Amino acid sequence: MFKRRAGLALMAVPAVARAQGFPTRPIRLVIPFTAGGSNDIVGRILAEAMSARLGQPIVIENRGGAGGLLGNDLVAKAPADGYTILLAGSGSFVISSLTVPRVPYDVVNGFAPIGGLGAAPNVIAVNPSLPVTSLAELRDYARANGPITFGTPGAGTTAHALGAMIALTLGFEIDFIHYRGTAPALTDVVAGRVQMITNAAAPFLPFLASGRLRALAIAGRQRASVLPELSTSLEQGFPEIDSATWYGLLAPAGTPPEPIARLHAAMNAALADPAIRARMVENGVEIETSPTPEDFGRFLVAERERWGVVVRRASLRAE
Repeated sequence: MFKRRAGLALMAVPAVARAQGFPTRPIRLVIPFTAGGSNDIVGRILAEAMSARLGQPIVIENRGGAGGLLGNDLVAKAPADGYTILLAGSGSFVISSLTVPRVPYDVVNGFAPIGGLGAAPNVIAVNPSLPVTSLAELRDYARANGPITFGTPGAGTTAHALGAMIALTLGFEIDFIHYRGTAPALTDVVAGRVQMITNAAAPFLPFLASGRLRALAIAGRQRASVLPELSTSLEQGFPEIDSATWYGLLAPAGTPPEPIARLHAAMNAALADPAIRARMVENGVEIETSPTPEDFGRFLVAERERWGVVVRRASLRAE
């Protein structure tokens, strides 16, 4: 995924040998969402695994709000020394910046790429009180019964864009309800106060197993290993609905090459560990690392171009 993207690198940094002396103190990993969502789960697994390889703790700081912009801004303005890094995602880093008129940091030049780790297929799910079991049934029900309420982890997130993509493709109206993270949105969907939600599978799994949430489809072309029986939007006849939540690490622009290389190597080594890969897969993440920081930078540029088309077509704006 990351190595196949074309385009200019985003503040590309050469991959060099391990930096001697880095790190000498704890590293802060900013997750731009509240605890309990898929970003938080992925970030905590990665932080634990990288800490063991770096010889220093990686301390998690959840900084939710504004679809990820608050956490991004914190990292963009942090000292460029490798000791503050960001867990970036498709929604929190790319889509959010496309839906907000004024972003408080330089999206293109404000960060140095460290590397991508993989992606989690997005699950389209509803409260079981909604009498639908497929995308076609959702379309028919929504057209007959008015707008569907849809919970997102914030305006400008992947879920927000995917919800708009679903509404455009199936031809019905959605009322978006934005929260400060996946966990509160999921709580309201499970409780029946909101009808629909999309997200990477990880936080959905216990609720799907207990029947308190119903999955309709994987929003993509390939089934998820964590939910092998769940059919895809392609299989159900809606190939236009295609979205996965990817994850990667960024540092502030100007971070020296040595810390970038050390962090990139530690991340890739951690994700090559079969035990860590298994934990990621259990939480719905398909691992594919970027060979170099430059590859991840090129991927980010291409993603911004791809999602820009969707945002413009759906006229998405963060309130």
